[in-house]
Amino acid sequence: MSLPHAILTALLEKPSSGLELTRRFDKSIGYFWSATHQQIYRELGRLEREGAIRALPRQGATRGQKKEYEVLPAGRAELARWTAESQDPKPPRDPLLLRLRAAAVVGTAGIQEDLRRHLALHQRQLAEYEEIERRDFPPEKDAVEDRLRHVVLRAGIDLETFWTQWLTRAIEELREPG
Repeated sequence: MSLPHAILTALLEKPSSGLELTRRFDKSIGYFWSATHQQIYRELGRLEREGAIRALPRQGATRGQKKEYEVLPAGRAELARWTAESQDPKPPRDPLLLRLRAAAVVGTAGIQEDLRRHLALHQRQLAEYEEIERRDFPPEKDAVEDRLRHVVLRAGIDLETFWTQWLTRAIEELREPG
């Protein structure tokens, strides 16, 4: 996934300012695609120059008002093209896995503590995702758009479940005998 496509998706869901996009990235899209405030603003400028989005006309006084953006037909077409194209899965790049591999050759000092810290982080994230699922996806919410959003959330739940189970096993397997 790329940042322009994440921004186009967010803007099609709801025209927004750069600040609003940043907040939305922090709350939803950021769970699977993160971006800084600066990256979002830089990308908004590029998408506007390319004709994919435009700033909405402002009502009344403009000083101090945030620019709100909407997606233009060219942006919608690009997002549709990108959504329909085939992409191969990307191999995971997780520093923790690399650090564990390195610990095999330089020693395991600090690894157990960090594994426990990671486990606590993943347990908190899993609890947060499960709360979002309970709150935002009741059984009667069955439109295709809702099911697609729920499928994305379920991916997060399943990944966090994997990590909590894997970390629990890794901690157990790396426990010092005695």
